[in-house]
This record gives sequence, structure tokens and C-alpha cells, in this order.
Amino acid sequence: MFDILNVVAPVFALMALGYFAVRHKLYPASGVAGLVAFVNNFATPCLLFNAMLTVDFGTAFMPGLILPFYFGAIVSLAVGAIIAVRIFKRRPGEGVSAGFSAMFTNTVLVGVPILQRAYGDEAMPIVYSIVALHAPVLISLSMVIMELVRRDGTSLGGTLLIATKRVVMNPLLWGVAAGLAFNALGITLIEPAEAVVTMLAMAVFPAALFGLGGALNAYRLADNWTQALAMSILKLIVQPAIAWVIMVPMLGVDPDLARYAVLLAAMPAGINVYVFATYYNRAVDVATNTILISTVASVVTVPIWLALLSL
Repeated sequence: MFDILNVVAPVFALMALGYFAVRHKLYPASGVAGLVAFVNNFATPCLLFNAMLTVDFGTAFMPGLILPFYFGAIVSLAVGAIIAVRIFKRRPGEGVSAGFSAMFTNTVLVGVPILQRAYGDEAMPIVYSIVALHAPVLISLSMVIMELVRRDGTSLGGTLLIATKRVVMNPLLWGVAAGLAFNALGITLIEPAEAVVTMLAMAVFPAALFGLGGALNAYRLADNWTQALAMSILKLIVQPAIAWVIMVPMLGVDPDLARYAVLLAAMPAGINVYVFATYYNRAVDVATNTILISTVASVVTVPIWLALLSL
């Protein structure tokens, strides 16, 4: 248990530092968005670039890990939407937004730092192979579903065009694509370019965790917290459980490899949950509460998953 606490304590301590720094005005709240943008648009693409530059395609891109991870995510989206519509009587578009809250993982700001500390560098190629597809696949899929169910949306063709633009303009994908291209062509960076990329990559973990902690100050529990609690349970417990069942008992994946994807699936809801909800103005209250509840609850659930996956 001490080893598990040693893994997660620094991660959540940095988040707590960011939260209290903003709350007590030791760091400006207005600077949080810029810090998160720096992580997503500059530092993390460099991290992914370095990872893809030396990746072994035979070991990193494993369908037996990647496909169950995304299957669990899509099931969480569907179940979350059904719960929102059938039990909480939300409109179909609000149901999709609530389901997105139960599906979308905070891979970059929380998942990568915890996986790095828990399993070391050997886990990261597999982790990055999942992270690289995460936002483009799940956001695009959810946008298409949203346009199919809501009545006041644009045409499906317009939605597909917007989704394609979001994929193409995603800096994370740029980092992955550039790293893969350099890898395939046998190109290596020269100094000082290599030093610049490495230094930016090293900034990801502290900046991401501090920024996420600061961002939590913007979220407050609303009256419908029970809906967000249901989405958080799907996100933190059901989604990783589905991934584990498919990977290990059904597909026979090595548990030592499966735990990388399962633990990543067990991370809390990501900030893009709020971005998606506000973009469509659907179930914004559920999105913000899910981010808050799942992030706080992950202080307990992530160590539990780490303990279970180490058995």
C-alpha cells in the first residue's frame, strides 16, 4: 500500500497545489487556461513526438489493448446517454453530452503522469499509442452522434467537416504524425532542436497537474449532482472494468500489459467534457460536475485500481 501511495501522492499533491494556489490568489485564475493550452498545444505534442520517434511498432500498437479500451469508452457513452434520458429525463442531445462525460478520459493531464510513475518508461509506448487516438476518435464520434440525435443541429455533412477539421488541427496528432514520420524515415533531431523538444516534453507533468488543479476552482456542485455521480461511476469503475474483462478473460492478453490500458481507462473525466458540453450547450451542468466529482473521487479509486492490477 505504501508503494501505491508513493505513486499517486505526488500527482495529486501537484493538483492540490494548483487548486490552493488559485483559490488563495497565489496564482492568477486567468492564467490557468493559458497554462493548460501550453500543455496541450506545445509540451504534450513534443512528448508524443519523442515517444513516437523511437517507438517499436510491433510492441506499442497492440489491437488487443487499444480496441477493448475504446470499446469500454463507447459502452460508457451509450449507457450514460441512456441513463440520462431514461432515468433523469434529459433530452436526447443532453443525453449524448452526459454520456460523453462518462466516456472521455483525462489521458494527458492525469493519466500519463500516473502511468509514468506507476509502471515507468516501459509502459509509455503503449500508453501513447492509446493517447494519440483518444481525442480525434472519441470527439469525432460524439459530434456525429450528437448531430444525429439533436433537432436543432447542422447537417451531418457539416458536422463531418467540422469533425475532420478538429482532427487535422489537433496539435497532439501533429506530434504523433511527425514522430512517426521521422521514425519511418530514420531521421533524428540535431542539437539544439533535440534539446528544445526534450525540455518542452519535460514540462508536461508539473504544468499539466498544476493547471488541472487550478482549473477545478471553476467548477461547483449543482443541484443535479446525482446525474454527475452516475456518470463518474461509469467513468471510474465501469469503463476500466469492461476493458479488463475483454482484454484478459476474453482475449487472453497478458495482465502485465493489460493493466496499462485498464489504469488509463480508470482516470477521471477530462476537461474536453466541458468543452464538448459548452460547444453544443447541452448538459453543461452534468459535464462540470462530472469533472469535479470524478477528479476528486479518483484520489480514492485510482489507488484501488493500482492495488487490484498489481495482484
